[in-house]
Amino acid sequence: MYRIDDTHDASLTSWVESANAPATDFPIQNLPIGMFRRAGSAEGFRPGVAIGDQVVDLLAAADAGVLPDDVVAALRACAPGQLNAFMAQGRGVRVGLRRALSQALRQGSAQQARLQPCLVAQSAVELAVPCRIDGYTDFYTGIHHATSVGKLFRPDNPLMPNYKWVPIGYHGRTSSIGVSGQSFHRPQGQIKGAADVPEFGPCRRLDYELELGAFVGPGNPLGRPVPMAEAEEHLFGLVLLNDWSARDLQAWEYQPLGPFLAKNFATTISPWIVTMEALEPFRAPFVRAEGEPQPLPYLDGAENRERGALDLELEVWLQTAAMREAGLPPERLMRSNFKDAAYWTLAQMLAHHTINGCNLQPGDLLGTGTQSGPSPEQGGSLLELTAGGKQELRLSNGETRTFLRDGDTVVLRAHAERPGFRRIGFGDCAGTVLPAVPLSP
Repeated sequence: MYRIDDTHDASLTSWVESANAPATDFPIQNLPIGMFRRAGSAEGFRPGVAIGDQVVDLLAAADAGVLPDDVVAALRACAPGQLNAFMAQGRGVRVGLRRALSQALRQGSAQQARLQPCLVAQSAVELAVPCRIDGYTDFYTGIHHATSVGKLFRPDNPLMPNYKWVPIGYHGRTSSIGVSGQSFHRPQGQIKGAADVPEFGPCRRLDYELELGAFVGPGNPLGRPVPMAEAEEHLFGLVLLNDWSARDLQAWEYQPLGPFLAKNFATTISPWIVTMEALEPFRAPFVRAEGEPQPLPYLDGAENRERGALDLELEVWLQTAAMREAGLPPERLMRSNFKDAAYWTLAQMLAHHTINGCNLQPGDLLGTGTQSGPSPEQGGSLLELTAGGKQELRLSNGETRTFLRDGDTVVLRAHAERPGFRRIGFGDCAGTVLPAVPLSP
């Protein structure tokens, strides 16, 4: 397994001055990877790494002779606008890129003169979904979210009998996944009416869901499950994920087969993939509370118990159209922590996904489910924060919300912070609600 090394040293600084700012999400200890192009250009999207307020153009860095040969070969094998071939190479090549860039970007590096022309300001680029996503699975690992939502419908028995035994998930839609800055039209469909006769119209109970998304690196052959001892080797890195939800459509359609139109109209992810290597200092033990069912053997392992959880602070912010017009910034609605919210680890999700022989592929995306905290004010959705729409949420400018209105922008944020290590972040995951599209007569 990969462990903490000099690339995580909190004392490291970069000749990219913005990377040394205490509040930056992208210090030299992070180095997340994504796809970018110069804003307004017709060029193809190309791989880059975020450092401070800059992007390292990886293909330019390869031409400049800064990167190892195996890293260069993996990058050049990528199809235009897609990181999949690089993701397929596994941890060794990823670590090689991290180490090469860490050394080249350090204060006093002899490679500064060669690498500096390869930088592009983040303010001058547009970002894209970082890879081809052939498969998207959304899990339901947030124990507090599952309990809170369950209580709305089953007060005496909020969790289904299988919840604490199996990582529950469903297969989502990949074509509607977009990157931060995504705008989407309010969905419409059937909503339960009187006497179980549905009405048709725009969603009235539009919601967000605070999630993490895990990208798969190397895949597994069809028919060969990934054991827990190998599951971490198949994880590439993490993004923030907003699983937008039409609650009223969902209430009418979700039985007997689960989510459909209530979930497939938009999913927003943050553009920079924070690699598993960058997250090493923020590992935590995975411990089930006394009296809780212990995982079945195929979902258990010493490595997972020792360090399977991640200490990540998660936040949801909201900026209404009125706030934007008044020049007001987004307002924070809640905060939770992934290690306290997730009932299953990333490794357990991946191992369970493949236990029936399912073949995951490089670039597949696994959503964690809504990551709410244990307190009512830590709900990761408006469904929880407003008790199913019964209690209005009052904002600082006097507006109220039960569910999202047209013009609302939701911003997800996350960071990892621990004494002795440099704070790292994910960048924003923002999406904006547009009015429903009128149907043609």
